[in-house]
Amino acid sequence: MRGGGGGGGRGGRISSSDAAAQRAANAEAPRIPHLIGRIAELFQPHRRALGTIVVLVLIGAGLSVLPPLLTQQAFDRGLFPAGGRPDVPVLLELVLGMVLLWVASAALGVWQTWLTARVGNSVMGRLRIRLFSHLEAMELGFFTRTKTGIIQSRLQNDVGGVAGVLSNTVQSVIGNTVTVIAALVSMLVLSWQMTIVAVVLLPVLVIAQRRVGQVRARIATQTQESLSEMTAITQEALSVSGILLTKSFARQNAEIARYTNENENQIRLQVRQAMSGQWFFALVNIFLSIIPAIVYLVAAWLILDRVDVTAGTVVAFTTVQARLMWPLMGLLRVALDLQTSQALFARIFEYLDLTPAITERPDARAVDTTKLGRIAFDGVVFRYPDAPAESPATLRGVSFSVEPGQYAAFVGPSGAGKTTVSYLVPRMHDATGGRVLFAGDDVRELRLSSLAESIGLVSQETYLFHATIAENLRYAKPDASDEELERAARAANIHATIASFPDGYDTVVGERGYRLSGGEKQRIAIARVLLKDPAVLVLDEATSALDTVSERIVQNAIDAAARGRTTIAIAHRLSTVVGADVIFVVDGGRIVEQGTHPELLAAGGVYAQLFAEQLAAAGSSPRAD
Repeated sequence: MRGGGGGGGRGGRISSSDAAAQRAANAEAPRIPHLIGRIAELFQPHRRALGTIVVLVLIGAGLSVLPPLLTQQAFDRGLFPAGGRPDVPVLLELVLGMVLLWVASAALGVWQTWLTARVGNSVMGRLRIRLFSHLEAMELGFFTRTKTGIIQSRLQNDVGGVAGVLSNTVQSVIGNTVTVIAALVSMLVLSWQMTIVAVVLLPVLVIAQRRVGQVRARIATQTQESLSEMTAITQEALSVSGILLTKSFARQNAEIARYTNENENQIRLQVRQAMSGQWFFALVNIFLSIIPAIVYLVAAWLILDRVDVTAGTVVAFTTVQARLMWPLMGLLRVALDLQTSQALFARIFEYLDLTPAITERPDARAVDTTKLGRIAFDGVVFRYPDAPAESPATLRGVSFSVEPGQYAAFVGPSGAGKTTVSYLVPRMHDATGGRVLFAGDDVRELRLSSLAESIGLVSQETYLFHATIAENLRYAKPDASDEELERAARAANIHATIASFPDGYDTVVGERGYRLSGGEKQRIAIARVLLKDPAVLVLDEATSALDTVSERIVQNAIDAAARGRTTIAIAHRLSTVVGADVIFVVDGGRIVEQGTHPELLAAGGVYAQLFAEQLAAAGSSPRAD
């Protein structure tokens, strides 16, 4: 169920058991080849900024280990020199040096943070645009198979989930690595014996960190899947269509329960993600915290063994070791975060690696304007990609031609395949076999933009943005003047209605146009198409959902819009197409009859039977032209 509608169909809501199966299937992140290399490519445009960050980090890390060394000098030369009395001038110089170092480190840190934030967010912004653009290029079938909420979650939750990690990764990895190395070198200079004691268990910590990271990556993937499901539920249940459905069936409690169940699952996963690795970090913290006490014991043993260890050496060593603890913890944490972000990146690249079913050939050409309006199907076969292999094709060997300026109607029983015809002309789907010809060329050989400019589509489910009437109309022609808007609205028989609104063309129509009636929405949609002024008009059951009065008004607008254009009308109510130049009767994926309304009635076939059934249902006979 797309767009938050309340009905069923492909991509509809799934049961709790289906949701559980989906989460189980996604418990592992998708396997994406060369993932690390592809992540690195995202940062290629920012090489200069990254180089500056690296230099700043190196300088900052180098400066961070100098104060402990100055602390040793302050003790040994300033407070407790060989003469026994404190040397105040030397102590002042050393303290001033430490203050200057701290000020310089703070300034470098601010600059470094600004650069990393700008690079990280720029990369994420470009990735978000890239993903959005790629999804825009996907074929219609992708969106009928996938919940809109899940797509939104990939754009918002998954991309957002890695933004914070990457913003700080360069700074954290390089800065903490340099700090750890510099601290280890300083510790070795001060006392190689105490250094061995301080780092003996570090390899064990690194191995343990990798195991914890794998667990967190799996939990992160499950968490994102749960967020996707919550977004989908929200988008379905809280849209206008969803609210109408739940209220009309008094199913608010069921929707609340559905959201509550997924919310509880999200809470459980968030707690698991927050707690994963906490015992590991607790043990690391304990280990690093007790090292100073062990160092004191080792220092005492070294002094007793007549090794030259001064008080300044012990103080400086424990200070450096304390400074080692936080960058080491930071490295372990960023390693875990990177493993988590790899799982999220895998989900993003999974969508980026989807290949659109409908693409434009490198040598695609523009529509031949000298043949505009001519449409033909040549032995067209079509099967939906996700249809069972054993099911018959939706269209089977369909052939017909429509000449420029002709009004052609397609009628037939539900599920006969007539709507599929309207989707193949503008290339919303590609034919499985045969050819769809537009202006004499196979549509697969034409530029998509040129094809779209030549065709105007009005569907049964009119979509209006939550914007003003004028903004919705200008979607077809952004630079249209107010006079052009009014001219199109008059032609669609909607100007008087718009003028009666207090705000006129500045009236906000609400989500999906729900502040307007069905007939008003359809006429605005027709006005939008008229503003586009296409050579071919495709009408997909544009009046089937309207009442009789609205249908008559909209039909008048359609008749006006069809004048001088090639028109393909997919019709459910046969009374709307009795005046068509040619009527094609589709049944079982084939064209079984064609002709004018009087000819088909006289033939006494499928069309005559459908017409008689509709007359009997309506209880009255519409006047045939």
